Amino acid sequence: MKEGPDIALLGSLIGDPARANILTALMSGKALTATELASEAGVTVQTTSSHLKKLEDADLLRQRKQGRHRYFALADDDVGHVLEALMGLAAKRGLLRTRTGPRDEALRKARVCYNHLAGDLGVQLYDSMVRNGYLAERDEQVDLTPNGEKFVTGFGIDLSPLATGRRPLCKSCLDWSSRRTHLAGSLGTAFLQKFYDLGWASRQEDSRVVAFSRAGEKRFLQMVAVDFSGS
Repeated sequence: MKEGPDIALLGSLIGDPARANILTALMSGKALTATELASEAGVTVQTTSSHLKKLEDADLLRQRKQGRHRYFALADDDVGHVLEALMGLAAKRGLLRTRTGPRDEALRKARVCYNHLAGDLGVQLYDSMVRNGYLAERDEQVDLTPNGEKFVTGFGIDLSPLATGRRPLCKSCLDWSSRRTHLAGSLGTAFLQKFYDLGWASRQEDSRVVAFSRAGEKRFLQMVAVDFSGS
């Protein structure tokens, strides 16, 4: 018997088409019921329950009860990052779905990647922060620089609770549509929430699409081009 992590088991769990659809649906960051996930997977609720048990036993999903309902979500950020990375690899190798829906262009522009902003606008935010010296890239690690701290706080994000949390503050995440990097970690989540709070963007119902208003997108593009640090 070979020793070490069982990537074959992980691959078989993610690789099943129905389970892949379930996991992809949960990339929205929303917790969904078995009935909702059955619709996403294209199988019966009974079959979905079997898939959910396998995914939960492997600690890829977590569930919580609210009243009579049970809701399922991705277990943690690590699962979301692996799924996004696999999507990026599939896109890079040309392994794409033959059908593209009406939301495909919108998904590529701006979408939720578990709990942070992905798509073209997410990549623009990351590139801008690197270009302006707000993020420092070292191998696979990404750090917020002192000027980056000024930029973030100047934009109205409180770093104190983020820095003391269990999640990494900054983390790079491969974007499946642009095949480049966007910002994950607790800071990536805080930026997305700030865009919501400012009214620049909102989540589309039953979709991963993040829809920026015309005014919101204009302000976003100004933000990624302007130095808020005051230096």
